[in-house]
Amino acid sequence: MRGMCAAMLTLEAIILALAVPVMISVEDVSKPLALATGLGLAVLCILVAASLRRPQAYVVGHAIQVGAIAMGFLVPVMFFVGAMFTALWLGAFFLGRRIEDDKARWAREAAQDD
Repeated sequence: MRGMCAAMLTLEAIILALAVPVMISVEDVSKPLALATGLGLAVLCILVAASLRRPQAYVVGHAIQVGAIAMGFLVPVMFFVGAMFTALWLGAFFLGRRIEDDKARWAREAAQDD
């Protein structure tokens, strides 16, 4: 689960950082606001991806998804991009959890067979 979620956050960080020039040049968002939101969320993605060993990091990861969708108020296409990354994040989160549960169950079954 940790690897899949970290990959999603890393890819999201790249997209959020690339949204900064779009906010500034295309949508006429002020530079400080664009830098604070885009780069702030991108750095937060990297920090959370590095700290996914802690359960609290997943809560922050969910909050990042809300922030990415909320960027749509600055750049309307970010509603779609944020929703797409939210779907990928939730997919990685729940699929990763299911894989970990299956691995634990298989390990228990193997231990019982021995």
